Amino acid sequence: MAELTSTAGLVALGACVVALAALVVAVGATVGLRRARADQRAVLGEHGRDDLVTHAANLQRDFEALHASVQEVASRLDARLGTAERRLDGAVTHRGLVRYDAYNEMSGRQSTTIALLDAQRSGIVLSSIAHRDQARLYAKQIVAGVSDLQLSPEEEEALRLATDGPVAPRVGRSGSS
Repeated sequence: MAELTSTAGLVALGACVVALAALVVAVGATVGLRRARADQRAVLGEHGRDDLVTHAANLQRDFEALHASVQEVASRLDARLGTAERRLDGAVTHRGLVRYDAYNEMSGRQSTTIALLDAQRSGIVLSSIAHRDQARLYAKQIVAGVSDLQLSPEEEEALRLATDGPVAPRVGRSGSS
């Protein structure tokens, strides 16, 4: 113990403390360096030898390529959606159905009139008139909610139900239903 109280012992003890502090600093630096390398691998990849600026430039290039690809897909989808919307405009979107007894018979409302219209209120009105021994089918074209032929009251009602509003006045020649 006397050796530790001498000058040489105190210097040796101080050197041990400094060496121990240096060891703690070295371990801390090693741990910090490992964390920094792990973070660098997360950003640059396993075999990343590029510097951060080159990596950022590569990311920017890849992002621009992805953006261009997404824009191309969006343009194609817009074109397809436009085509689908144009096709749907011609589909039946409005319909009205009326059942009734024709010829003042009590036959259980077997006569039927149906209006089938697209988004522009154009289409057809079909009437099936049932009689005891026969049935007749009448078809009338509708353009923008108007028929060029005279409509029967049942056809007007079916058209009104389909358009959900008043029937526009008819123009043109008259015909039988």
